[in-house]
Parts: sequence; structure tokens; C-alpha cells
Amino acid sequence: MGAAVTTAHTPAARPDTETAPADSASGGRPPRDPGGTARSRRARRENLAGYLFMSPWIAGFLLLTAGPMVASLYFAFTDYDLFDAPKWIGLGNFTEMFGDPRWRTSVEVTGWYVVIGTPLKLAAALGVALLLNQSRRGQGFYRAAFYAPSLIGASVSVAIVWRAIFSDGAAVDRAQQVFGMDAGGWIGDPDRIIYALVALTVWQFGAPMVIFLAGLKQVPRELYEAAEVDGASPLRRFWHITLPMISPVLFFNVLLETIHSFQIFGSAYIIGSQGNACGPADGTLVYTCYLYIQGFENSRMGLASAMAWMLLLAVGLVTAVLFWSQRRWVHYEEAGR
Repeated sequence: MGAAVTTAHTPAARPDTETAPADSASGGRPPRDPGGTARSRRARRENLAGYLFMSPWIAGFLLLTAGPMVASLYFAFTDYDLFDAPKWIGLGNFTEMFGDPRWRTSVEVTGWYVVIGTPLKLAAALGVALLLNQSRRGQGFYRAAFYAPSLIGASVSVAIVWRAIFSDGAAVDRAQQVFGMDAGGWIGDPDRIIYALVALTVWQFGAPMVIFLAGLKQVPRELYEAAEVDGASPLRRFWHITLPMISPVLFFNVLLETIHSFQIFGSAYIIGSQGNACGPADGTLVYTCYLYIQGFENSRMGLASAMAWMLLLAVGLVTAVLFWSQRRWVHYEEAGR
């Protein structure tokens, strides 16, 4: 009983009402978390490790991309021939460029190639993607077979073979004679050689085909089934269901292939080289080919730099127009906006 009385008079501990001892130096506030400093040091070490892993890319970007771009912007306003020190001439290169008839020809050839080649390539890619989207035996083989030209199409060897196929008396020349068409080959004809170049780029439709195929796989089958019940024809289903549903993928392919078309060089230079670079009578004188001629064959690096920056501005303008126009024909899901 004495123990009970003693326990009764002992004050009970109330941890919920106890407070940490106040620190007079901090104005009555509890001390800060002592682990904060350790966490900040650990975060700095992690950031340092990340920057170390990124350092090869950063060095490559500064030395191989950003640095040359800044240098070319300076050279665009100078007279520079790769051997002597550059001399500042202001807008002289741009004035000479706009007055050059061959420069205007290169702009026309490039524009013609972009306007003709890009839509045909995308049409071929979409058509084959629609065929491969259907369930049939050997789909993996067909996809690999159609994609293979995109892997080897930009090589020098394929360009040489392509030039041989379209030469005078070669396979294409003999085939068109069978149908009563004029012979003579496309490579030596200034008016037809550009179409040999377009045929090569259309043959390389594998990359956009794979992207189209991935977009077609995302279209819900219920939409096609409902349209069939309503009696919609295959053409109407394609126009009102397939195209709106894959319009973001279509926009991506249009943007990517348009930029690639502006940058064509290797195949145009090789297919068109017959004594003079870039085709007979400048038939394949695309913009980058004329830029190469001015910079490395004529040693006009200042003029070539000015041409390069004009190409960058043109591609940027076309890209801006495409992004502006997507509001009218590209349809995104409401949740994704």
C-alpha cells in the first residue's frame, strides 16, 4: 500500500506537452537539423559526378558545334580564303550572294527538290505503313526489308550504283525504251537528273515508315468498327479517322523530312558529278553543293559561311511556318494539351 501511495504522488510524464530546451542564442527556436549540411554536401557530390559524366558531351558541343558556329558567323562578314587572315567587309558576302545567278539556281533546285521529293517520300512511307499495319504472315521480314534502304541509302556506294542505273544505256534507259520513251539516260540530261535524285530519296522511305507504323498502332480499332457499321467506305475511314488520329505523327515526319531535304549533299554531288560538280548545266546544284564549291573548291570560306547562315535562316523560317500551320490540321488529344 505504501508503494501505491508513493506511485500516486509521483507526477506522470507527459511527453506530448514537453518541449525541446530553448536555445538562448537562437531566440527560443529549436536548433536546425544537423543533417542538412551532410545532405547538401552529398547533393554537391552528386551534381559534380553528373557534370563529370556530361563533360565529354559539353566539350564536344563547345569545340565542335558552338565554337565553329560562332567562328562562321564572324567569317560571314569577312573575306576569308583559308590561307590569309580574314578581312572585315561587312555585308559584302551577302550582297555578292544575292547577285549571283548560280546562287539563285541553287535555291531553285533545292526548292524543287524539297517540294517534289518530300511529299512523294512521305506518301510512299504512309502507303507501305498502311499495308504493314494489317495482320499477315512475315510482317517482321517485310518491315526489315522496307527499312533497309534507309540504312544504306545515304552511302557513297549506293549513290554510285544509282548513277550507274540511270546512266545512258543502263537499266532505266532500256526499260523506258520498252515503253516507247526517249532514250539517252537521266544522268546526262539537265532536266531529268533531278528526278533521279528524287527517286533515290523516295527509295529511302524506311525511317518515316516506321514512325507512321507506330502511329497507326495507336489508332483505336473501335473507331474503324463504328465507321464500318455506319457504312463508311475505306477512303472515308482513311480521311476522317486515320489521318486526324495520326496527324501529330504526320506533322513530325513532315518537319523532319523537310529539314533533311534542305541538307541534301552527298547523293547530289556524286550522282551529278560528270567533269563538273553537281550535274550537267547545274541540274543537281542543290544549295549545299554550291556552298561546298564556294568554300572548298574556290576557297571562298567567307562567302560559304554567309551562305550557311542564310540556309539556317531559311530552315528556321520554314520550321516556324510549319509550327504555325499545325493549329489548322494537327489534332491532339484534349488531355495532352
